[in-house]
Amino acid sequence: MANLIITLLSDLGTASPSLSVTKAALSGFVTGVVITDITHHVSVGDLRQAALILHSACLHYPASTVHIIMVDVRAGHHHRLMLARKEGHWFIAPDNGILPLAFADAQYETWLCHEFTGHFTFGEWVQMVGNVAAAINSGNPIPYQPGPFLVAPLPSQPVLLNDCIECSILGTDRYDNVVLDITRQQFEKLLNGRPFSIRMMRLADITTISNNYNDATRGGALCRFNTSGYLEIAVNHGSAASLLGIRSEDTASLGYRTIKIYIGKPA
Repeated sequence: MANLIITLLSDLGTASPSLSVTKAALSGFVTGVVITDITHHVSVGDLRQAALILHSACLHYPASTVHIIMVDVRAGHHHRLMLARKEGHWFIAPDNGILPLAFADAQYETWLCHEFTGHFTFGEWVQMVGNVAAAINSGNPIPYQPGPFLVAPLPSQPVLLNDCIECSILGTDRYDNVVLDITRQQFEKLLNGRPFSIRMMRLADITTISNNYNDATRGGALCRFNTSGYLEIAVNHGSAASLLGIRSEDTASLGYRTIKIYIGKPA
């Protein structure tokens, strides 16, 4: 039997002792576990950013991997520990909206593992996570009751208007590319073969889908579908975020920013 793989995604930062506490506790619950880090540099409490990273990374791991999400663990009023299963992968996360945001229309099973009452420490939360991971690793039927998420925000969706598709910004990446909430399937359906343009300040409009960054000249703007299937705006050896007026400290409010994809040939 192969060793269980556990991934960790958090907003703890790599200098936090909580990260070492988590890994030590999980190693005690599951013998021979392989623990790998997706990232611990999610902006504090930024569920949209965490959801985008989780969506992008998780299914590249083997089926039966356990993904533990430790973002905004003690926020809100519903301190519930949830377990979900999607396409053979397991997800352990707080009931704070992170999984509904990451998997908008996907079908997955969910279980309520524990409901915390009153004050609880991060260490106590990790202990419960360890119990859930051990239950998964045992191969026995899941010993928890099925239950839905209480916090299930609706992910943003592109909106078709008279002359454009209005998209929300999901986030930016380390290259300052700007990721929009439109997938290739949605893009092709809404455009229906019509030309399009994305207007960029001080640069030529983007009117084609690129396969890679070098399709544009150095300093030129482009758009492409990333490995997660979302449309991203980029500048070859430059910053699309800066051109669009997005600062790194704006991450929590990016969901309120929109980008228009104009339909038809530019005037």
